[in-house]
Amino acid sequence: MKRRNFLYRVFDLYYDGFRHMTIGKTLWVVILIKLGIIFLVLKLFFFPDFIKTHSRQGNESNFVSHEVLSRAK
Repeated sequence: MKRRNFLYRVFDLYYDGFRHMTIGKTLWVVILIKLGIIFLVLKLFFFPDFIKTHSRQGNESNFVSHEVLSRAK
């Protein structure tokens, strides 16, 4: 790979930046923890599986089509 290649220079820029980070590593850990809370905890408590609880097993597609068509009227 050429040293003057654009993709190599972009990769080298980010690689060098992450390697020499001091406080940035801590900030990335905080960001990942926040994303974990948002996507895991909030989904578990605030977004239950509505289709599974309101339809019979195996008839999920019929339940969804009925709900969509009845709300479109």
